[in-house]
Amino acid sequence: MKAEPICRVDDIPRNSACGFEINSNGRLENIVIVNWSDEMIAYRNSCPHTGVTLEWIPNRFFNGENTFLQCSTHGALFRPDDGFCVAGPCVGKSLEKLPITVIEKSVYLD
Repeated sequence: MKAEPICRVDDIPRNSACGFEINSNGRLENIVIVNWSDEMIAYRNSCPHTGVTLEWIPNRFFNGENTFLQCSTHGALFRPDDGFCVAGPCVGKSLEKLPITVIEKSVYLD
């Protein structure tokens, strides 16, 4: 049986993201779950450039055009569907994708 769900699919509107603090093997970890075109995707909430969290303010992960996830510190832009950095100091690197499963509209970390 799976652990408690992180959230419900309905908690994250289409083409947006929410941050969560989860317990992973006894330590707290920040993650971001993205609902991009109705696909749920999870990443470690850590920029590959400096390790800072991505959001500008709580749950504000996207740039002004709502097309890329954006790092709050240096403005790096990441594609929401695969986490690949297309602009900024970590071009060519990617956010660390985390395996998730959706069961009956609840999101679980694998």
